[in-house]
Amino acid sequence: MKAVIMQPTYLPWIGYFDLMDQSDVFVFLDDVQFEKQSWQSRNRIKTLQGELWLSVPVVKKFPQLLKDVEINNATAWSKTHFKSIVQNYQKAAYFKDLIKDYEMIYETGWSKLAELNIKLIKTIVTRLNLAKKMLFSSELNCTGNRVGRLINICKAVGADTYLSPLGSKGYIDEDNRFEAEGVKLEYQQYTCPQYRQQYGDFIPFMSTIDLLFNEGDRSLQIIRSGREEYRGEDVHNSRK
Repeated sequence: MKAVIMQPTYLPWIGYFDLMDQSDVFVFLDDVQFEKQSWQSRNRIKTLQGELWLSVPVVKKFPQLLKDVEINNATAWSKTHFKSIVQNYQKAAYFKDLIKDYEMIYETGWSKLAELNIKLIKTIVTRLNLAKKMLFSSELNCTGNRVGRLINICKAVGADTYLSPLGSKGYIDEDNRFEAEGVKLEYQQYTCPQYRQQYGDFIPFMSTIDLLFNEGDRSLQIIRSGREEYRGEDVHNSRK
């Protein structure tokens, strides 16, 4: 059984769902430390002027766990995000098919960032027709350092293989414990594939909603087309 363990980030890019697609069990790592100005609370969509950041404002209490982070609803952020999505995708091929999903989400009064992120992720998962077992690290009570905890989560969910994003390779390889603990370690090798976009030249690494609004039912096929055999280095993914 193959496990993928990922933080519930805001409107993730397509590589996130490639990892999920390859998993047998997907664990939301929801009890890690919250990081300011990270993918936990923001992402990008494409506009006529280029990429646009959508950032969810939070109540600043540091340190705190991601699952405990409260959204700052003193601002009209949800109306702003939804308006930006409508304005920039209303002429996309699958806008009418999908926009109600997001209208309902952004009209809901969310109090916790992780809950919002997970709802958005599950909405994307439904549209991609991905049927995956999803669990929460906060409910597994697994301890350890960064690597030890990943191993213990794998054991807790019955996984004998862990698929990691390539960006984690440095600290995982430095610790070098997976094999000794009986868990096979694999890395995702992924190139962001080109797909139909609006507004000129292709811009990679946008939120997955950019793909969905433009490609609809072809989205999962396109996501899978970026998957490559692991080569031991991150030559394509310069997502920042």
